[in-house]
Amino acid sequence: MTRVVATGTFDILHPGHVLYLNEARRLGDELYVIVARDSTIKHKRKPLIPEGQRLFMVRALKCVDHAMLGSEEDMFAPIREICPDIIALGFNQHWDEEQLQRQLAERGLKAKVVRITKCDPSPYASSRHIRQKIKESDC
Repeated sequence: MTRVVATGTFDILHPGHVLYLNEARRLGDELYVIVARDSTIKHKRKPLIPEGQRLFMVRALKCVDHAMLGSEEDMFAPIREICPDIIALGFNQHWDEEQLQRQLAERGLKAKVVRITKCDPSPYASSRHIRQKIKESDC
């Protein structure tokens, strides 16, 4: 059985998220999703939706077999727990595949890192664009 892990913030759940998770699910037999904790998001704006609600929404998706919140202390802790065969990165996630592969190997984790290149080009497949549209509509 091939286990796949996908990660993300999943703020303002949109078609781009669903496409990413569906593509990740196609890589294996079981999809585990790690939802970022509010306290660990440093590379972009803090989410509008609290982590518990974001987890609830991700769990509701048909393609998701298991979903959990990430660790606040060690981002690799859930990876060790799940022991995946594949870690699927979204097309626009900030991770460098080779660097992440090295970090996994240094920790004795054998998961293969795969970049999902398929994306939804619509403006409503991005939390940033949705936020902007909401701002514009409130004027």
